Amino acid sequence: MTINKKDILGIAELSRDEITSILDTASIMKRIIQSGDKKTNYLRGKTVLILFYENSTRTRVSFELAAKYMGADTININVSVSSVAKGETLVDTGKTLNSMGADVIVIRHNMSGAPHLLAKHVNASVINAGDGMHEHPTQALLDMFTIREYYKTLSGLKVAIIGDIYHSRVARSNIIGLAKMGAKPVIYGPATLIPPEIEKMGAKIAPTINDALYQADVVMGLRMQLERQKNALFPSKSEYARFFGINQVNLSLAKKDALWMHPGPVNRGVEMTSGVIDGFNSVINEQVTNGVAVRMALLYLLAGRENMKVSRHASGTVDIPVQEACV
Repeated sequence: MTINKKDILGIAELSRDEITSILDTASIMKRIIQSGDKKTNYLRGKTVLILFYENSTRTRVSFELAAKYMGADTININVSVSSVAKGETLVDTGKTLNSMGADVIVIRHNMSGAPHLLAKHVNASVINAGDGMHEHPTQALLDMFTIREYYKTLSGLKVAIIGDIYHSRVARSNIIGLAKMGAKPVIYGPATLIPPEIEKMGAKIAPTINDALYQADVVMGLRMQLERQKNALFPSKSEYARFFGINQVNLSLAKKDALWMHPGPVNRGVEMTSGVIDGFNSVINEQVTNGVAVRMALLYLLAGRENMKVSRHASGTVDIPVQEACV
């Protein structure tokens, strides 16, 4: 299990084999999370800095927990009270943190490309936790991990992605990743929120929501990003819910055992009804758990492999007994 990368900046930069390695490692990490004793020493002596220029709950907390479960020293940097508020540039902030001995810097930024810029100026590994409207690679990885847990594969699955595609870095990363892994991403949303040339990333645009949902193996709603809306790109939230919302009626077109997903937070009654969010096929809460496992996997693959105890089978596969992993 390995990835030949200093940084995780986007799904576009990852090969199919690297994605598989990350998902395989996340399976081991999830066993650790579920073991009852979640503390390990894989990142003992390592420092993980979490640098978020945008608000976040799920992603920030899951990275912090992942680092702490792995035994790392973890620092959350409050940008609003840091030197950034005094005008310090991203590059200078990165160089300062690098000089302090950071091993991994997890960054979320409102500008596309910010993690790539930072990575060029630091020795630390950089993980992109979302940059502008570009990519959100760790969300896509946890989504693919969740799907693969249920179906054992991604190849051949129809994944319907419904909503604000234009502003969604989650959609972009998922489209790229799912297509690489052999799935069939199908998108639908308001015409004003479908970016041009999105099909070149590997998605198919459905003409109606019913076409998108028909016989889908997975249905993924996207958050209506009201904070990014500069223009009147849709009439109202009520009309959006009426024509583009996912509900138990239109979900009947998907396969009976289809998974219902959402990256969160969900605008209840807008992107999805409460009946869907809390429904029997919903894996929204499981996505949150899997997010910790995937982020543990990335931290391990970038910075913690030398501290990992493994058992190698005759077949060549690698396993980590949970009782040895927990210390």
